[in-house]
Amino acid sequence: MTLHSPVVLDVAGTTLDAADRRRLKHPLVGGVVLFARNWESRAQLTALTSQIKAVRADLLICVDHEGGRVQRFRTDGFTHVPAMRTLGELWMKDPLTATDAATAVGHVLGAELRACGVDLSFAPVLDLDFGGSTVIGDRAFHRDPRVVTMLAKSVAHGLLRAGMAHCGKHFPGHGFVKADSHTEVPVDKRTLKAIGSDDMRPYEWLSTTLTAVMPAHVVYPKVDGNPAGFSARWLKDILRGQIGFTGAVFSDDLSMAGARSIGTQSLTYAEAAALALDAGCDMVLLCNQSLDGGGAVDELLDGLDEAASRKLWQPDPDSERRRQALLPQTAPLPWDELMHDPVYQRALERLP
Repeated sequence: MTLHSPVVLDVAGTTLDAADRRRLKHPLVGGVVLFARNWESRAQLTALTSQIKAVRADLLICVDHEGGRVQRFRTDGFTHVPAMRTLGELWMKDPLTATDAATAVGHVLGAELRACGVDLSFAPVLDLDFGGSTVIGDRAFHRDPRVVTMLAKSVAHGLLRAGMAHCGKHFPGHGFVKADSHTEVPVDKRTLKAIGSDDMRPYEWLSTTLTAVMPAHVVYPKVDGNPAGFSARWLKDILRGQIGFTGAVFSDDLSMAGARSIGTQSLTYAEAAALALDAGCDMVLLCNQSLDGGGAVDELLDGLDEAASRKLWQPDPDSERRRQALLPQTAPLPWDELMHDPVYQRALERLP
């Protein structure tokens, strides 16, 4: 077994096939990210997560499940959680009620996911709501970094109460740029001082709270020429060095347009993954590439193996420790027991 299993990949369908199992056994694979296409019902989801853990119990099963429009599982009992902007609006009326509601949001999201075998949700969003970003939009709590910090801390508290780690995103901030990094490379021309005094503050104020962080596929040319997720300046010097963050760092999806256009280069998935790992990411995500045979996933794994042998990135024992620290430390309540759990019931009552 390698010292480091940094790759988080997806699976094509609602059950594992032979190719999925082969890839999940690869020593470079450390996690799986699920999507709406992997969902039919709670019973099916629970069976799928059990299949994944049967291949390797240490695999981290992740999902983007924030509430609002980013919620992969919406039927068969899953609670519809409002967009995070709803909590920001509640804050303007009653801040303390809003923080309690935010804890309830985290607890409900986390407890329902864990009851079905999911380990980690990529939430909460810490981007500020500047009003111009369509990709962030109502996923952001508020424009004020102090409000974002308090509400995100409360959501994180709720997730932790449910036994789930969490991931603040998108460092150092995706809310100011209008471009969508899924389809292009956004550029934020502000200075480090401007970003540091505004967008970056939640990461400072939550430096002892957050269990993981995901950087933005955004270029901040006055700080570094590479997007934040491929920049040692952002990840090693600023996030680790200045802010003192000690948790795990996930790249955003390497299949996004913002991930593989570095300067004038167009990178392969393996080159992008090696660059992200060398810059300071602990884990790299490659999403939606297991479809149509999954050739891109195999190319990534083969290429990353070769890149390690050529010393383009070095397996990091600390990265593997940080990955394993995200795995749940307690057994979840099964769904039927959860439905009668007074803590969960109270959280449902406190949802906004």
